[in-house]
Amino acid sequence: MKKNIYIIGHRNPDSDSIISAASYACLKQAQGHSNCYAVRAGKLSPQTEYIFNRFGVEVPEYIPDLIPKAQHYIYGKAITVNSDVTIWEALERMQKKNLRVMPVVDADGRYKCMLNYNIFAQYVITTINPNKKAAFPVSVNHLVSTLRAQAITLFDNEEVKRSPIMVAASYNNYFKTRLETQAAENTLIVMGDRWDLQEYCIRKKVRALILSGGNTLAPGLLELAKENRVSVISTPYDTSFTSMLVMYSAPVSQIGDTSVPLVNKTDTIKKIRAPLAKAPSRCLPVGDDEGRVIGVLFENDLIEEPNVEIIMVDHNEPAQAIEGIENYKILEVIDHHRLGNLSTKYPITFINKVVGATCTIITNLYREQLVPIEKNIASILLCGILADTLSLQSATTTDVDRETADYLAAITGLNIAQLSQDIRQASNSTRGMAAGDLIALDMKSYKDKGVEYSVSQIETTTPDEMVFRTAELIEALETERAKKDMLFCALLVTDVTVLDSLLFVAAKRDFLLHINFPKLEEGVYLLKEIVSRKKQLIPLLSELVEEAG
Repeated sequence: MKKNIYIIGHRNPDSDSIISAASYACLKQAQGHSNCYAVRAGKLSPQTEYIFNRFGVEVPEYIPDLIPKAQHYIYGKAITVNSDVTIWEALERMQKKNLRVMPVVDADGRYKCMLNYNIFAQYVITTINPNKKAAFPVSVNHLVSTLRAQAITLFDNEEVKRSPIMVAASYNNYFKTRLETQAAENTLIVMGDRWDLQEYCIRKKVRALILSGGNTLAPGLLELAKENRVSVISTPYDTSFTSMLVMYSAPVSQIGDTSVPLVNKTDTIKKIRAPLAKAPSRCLPVGDDEGRVIGVLFENDLIEEPNVEIIMVDHNEPAQAIEGIENYKILEVIDHHRLGNLSTKYPITFINKVVGATCTIITNLYREQLVPIEKNIASILLCGILADTLSLQSATTTDVDRETADYLAAITGLNIAQLSQDIRQASNSTRGMAAGDLIALDMKSYKDKGVEYSVSQIETTTPDEMVFRTAELIEALETERAKKDMLFCALLVTDVTVLDSLLFVAAKRDFLLHINFPKLEEGVYLLKEIVSRKKQLIPLLSELVEEAG
């Protein structure tokens, strides 16, 4: 069974990150890797949302973390049984599929109970008890199905109710006396060729007459059975086997183990270990948010590797990766940032190039591997390059980025200047966002000299509006800093019209004393001709961290 491969960018992803993941997943699928899926580790920025909506590309699924969950240890589709199926048919299915357990579900696939051999044995012991009369919860339709019977007359055949069973094997008078002690209209009668008792049972209006050995009604009794609303069925099995099968004709929902809970696919392994250890057969059914069963998780499954593997794009540092990524095998890394401290136990594909956008690398992988790029994918790739290079004006922009952008513009018919303006306008839609949401849009965490800090970045054509919001921005940055006890949290607000930036900083007091950038007001600094977080700002901040040491 193939594992799912998640292609994912960094936390709080920007446009380049999400577009790279989506486009690389399309490349992989075009090469026959149908198990590759793009996912994202954060919300869409207004800019990213605009790009995907404009070109009609499906947005990658959002996953909040990769902490091991029930769904990560399930392989294949669930084998279930409908609650209306008979016990006999359910057991046959378990035997054919070599299953230890089988979830019982309703018509919509929602979990009802669990069928296992322990609960079946308890049902048999409880039902076949010589000290009390047995009654079986069956419908006539269930009897027809289990007994492979030919229906002669059917009445109220879908109704499930508890019925005792009697076998017409004794002398007439003794049998009649026994039947008198029963509620005849609720009783199931099994008989072979006892023609002499057929009319008597019909006139007593028994619930059903089950004729074994392929026997049928005696001549003249069909109309009488209809008149008295007695169901009559004929089974090819002999009387002894027929009597046994009646017990297995109950719907499987009648014996399912309702004590076994359904766990949600997003429940963490830590959360379900206790109920898993207590469950019969050491397994639990796993369902989606609507309660539909998607699989069964066995205790032994947790010994195996999860069913997910990872391709990282637009980052390579664990501090910037989605939470829980360390639990999964990383197959590839495609990035254009500095090298972090990522290590693996096995060789992987690692592509890191000095270009302005990961979308540049992805585009050229299509070209190198001779895979045509769909027009909508080429369009978002061009947007990703323009977004991450500030319309090819950033200090990180290379000739490769420019050539790649020209190539994508040529095959899509898009005008780079006009598209750049459209992307900038989409970026300005952050105007009404709360301060906390602003700093979370494109936040990256870093570790230097044993300390941690974060730097967010937004692009705008109206940086003065951010200056008016200084107090709330600094407060939001301080809240984030204190929550993780970081050295500082910063927000780089880049003016895409003049290619300057403002830096908002919330920091421990000792570190603030080391910041030597031109200061506009408390916590706000002017950075002339600095627009690249990766190539220009982070090296400066690393020096300050070292000085503050």
